[in-house]
Amino acid sequence: MSSQRASLRDRLRDLVDAPAFERAIVALIVANALILGLETSPSAMEAIGPVLVALDRAILAVFVAEIALRLYVRRLAFFRDPWRIFDLVVVGVALIPASGPLSILRAFRILRVLRLVSTVPSMRRVVTGLLRAIPGMGSVVLLMSLIFYVFAVMATKLFGGAFPEWFETMGESAYTLFQVMTLESWSMGIVRPVMEAFPMAWAFFVPFILITSFAVLNLFVGIMVDAMQTHHEAEDDAAVASAASGHPHGAAAETLAELRALRAEIAELRSEMRGRGAPSPEV
Repeated sequence: MSSQRASLRDRLRDLVDAPAFERAIVALIVANALILGLETSPSAMEAIGPVLVALDRAILAVFVAEIALRLYVRRLAFFRDPWRIFDLVVVGVALIPASGPLSILRAFRILRVLRLVSTVPSMRRVVTGLLRAIPGMGSVVLLMSLIFYVFAVMATKLFGGAFPEWFETMGESAYTLFQVMTLESWSMGIVRPVMEAFPMAWAFFVPFILITSFAVLNLFVGIMVDAMQTHHEAEDDAAVASAASGHPHGAAAETLAELRALRAEIAELRSEMRGRGAPSPEV
């Protein structure tokens, strides 16, 4: 009985690890995203509402079956993969009854689309790189907070009396400066009106924009790029190490498989030529 269970688990493991199975799940995720989008359209719901609801429930049932299969195959190893835990949480939220006070949870069904991140390797690498960049971004966030605090205090002192709608309090000044940093209507909407009352106000806003928009924000980009590059290099090193240790995967596995096939063909050719009495080829 135990051997039969092991054999069944091996077959199910081959099923859930098969590329075709992963592609089918990705297709269902995309289809589910389109269905959830159509459910927001009153005309679509009036025309094919029951069909959309039935398809949504059927796809959710497939997702539940997939998670159950992975739990059965992986057992406790399932919970050592953070991406699988993410899938479990996303699917679990969709199973919560969306009635009464929990009706707001119906809006969270769209989170199932985020399973594309855990299913598509390229997206997963991007998100992993971003997560690895978070510790490095902490110092940049602290620097940005310090800059905003200093400039918000100065703006409140300088412009609060004349422009209370923008700079009366620290919070309002910080929000206005955030708008200026994003360069959204910063000149005609804020700075030029302020300069009508304070002609030298450009000496305050221009350095703030140069420091925040063109310097500090680029530090975020640099940290993210560096983290993603480091992550990709680590993956490449792991692939090379795995191939060298006899556990290849990805492109390294394909290369090794081609080398093995080529060696087998050469060995077969040598044996044939020895049988004919001809000298065997050297490689």
